[in-house]
Amino acid sequence: MSVTGSKSPVTQLVFADVDETLIRPKSVLDFLEFYFAGRYGAEGARHARQTLDELAAMMEAGATRNDGNRFYYRAWRGQPAADVNAWGARWFAERRAGGDFYVPATRAALRRHVAEGAAVVLVSGSFSALLDPIAVDIGARHVRGTRPEIRDGLHTGAVIGTSVIGEGKRAVVRGLLRDYPHIRAADCYGYGDHVSDLPMLTEVGHPVVVGNNLRLLSAVPGAVMLRR
Repeated sequence: MSVTGSKSPVTQLVFADVDETLIRPKSVLDFLEFYFAGRYGAEGARHARQTLDELAAMMEAGATRNDGNRFYYRAWRGQPAADVNAWGARWFAERRAGGDFYVPATRAALRRHVAEGAAVVLVSGSFSALLDPIAVDIGARHVRGTRPEIRDGLHTGAVIGTSVIGEGKRAVVRGLLRDYPHIRAADCYGYGDHVSDLPMLTEVGHPVVVGNNLRLLSAVPGAVMLRR
């Protein structure tokens, strides 16, 4: 989706992962407890904790991030989308006000890109309830996140299409470049912190590894490191 609606000419696309790249927390995990405990008290907190424990066990047993992402959204089955969005805005406001929310170096870099006429694209396995407030705050023009299925105003627990994880991020880059045919991939930037960002980073001419992931740095030709 487009967030800012700006009609100013775009000179460059900048693709940015969100969790632990632009912001410090893992948004979906943090929000799960924030929402269910905040809305339903002890019962909700148990639901969130059980989901997180099962997810951790899945990942430890070798599940892919894509599988884990789809499992996560099952926890939202039956929740009203309007309420989830409202609590997402509340989560963002509280976490941002607490300080230490953004990774300062990444936030500063994205602000420079926006000032220079670039369109920043948030690319994440997280979802719009959390990504949209961040996008507005930093001036991102597009959000490409995982899309939970919603029917009759309620989350079904399913995901529409492909989760924006791994190869899903490569598809985002290629799709946006088709929408901006005057922009070359070689002129675009990408910011990521995890090997699951590798497909995105290898699609752009200026890949940036946030943090000290040397494995990722060595896997991306021409990548530079940005310290957290």
